Amino acid sequence: MGVRISDTADVDPRARLGEGTSVWHLAQVREGAVLGTGCVVGRGAYVGPGVSLGNNCKLQNYALVYEPAVLEDGVFVGPAAVLTNDEFPRAVNPDGSLKTGADWEAVGVTLRQGSSVGARAVCIAPVTVGRWATVAAGAVVTRDVPDFALVAGVPARWLRWVGRAGVPLEDRGGGHWRCPSSGETYVETDGGLALERDHDAEETP
Repeated sequence: MGVRISDTADVDPRARLGEGTSVWHLAQVREGAVLGTGCVVGRGAYVGPGVSLGNNCKLQNYALVYEPAVLEDGVFVGPAAVLTNDEFPRAVNPDGSLKTGADWEAVGVTLRQGSSVGARAVCIAPVTVGRWATVAAGAVVTRDVPDFALVAGVPARWLRWVGRAGVPLEDRGGGHWRCPSSGETYVETDGGLALERDHDAEETP
């Protein structure tokens, strides 16, 4: 299947791209970045030095993923979304001198398995977006997002639970939820959500 790189893309030879990965027009993949199998890097997207993508990730057009971000398998980053890496950004030091790489420490965003970040959303490092969670378009994420949560707004706040299919879950009562698309069932405990089979496995002696 091979790797597909557009003639206009800029992929550093020190980056590692997995089988079946595609990098489209005007995208840039920097040195030391590691992309798994089956990834798609859209037009004009940016992947910073040392950024790690799992398998089957999708970065849509003009998404900006700054180092040292970590994206697990199956992550979606929408058009023009940004994963930042500077907690206290300044162009200059207090004495007015231009900042260099030695004057600040990059901190990364972590996107867990299956999570999605909508178009033009911004994740302010260091935050973690949980497994199968969804960040709505235009949201600004300033704190960690639980597994299976849908968050929206500025700053982003929890709205409801979503399943692995990305569809809002139906409340079945008693802390139990069901996905109308897949039929999967979930259980809510201690403010979090888990697939019922995951929860059962945790409870098995």
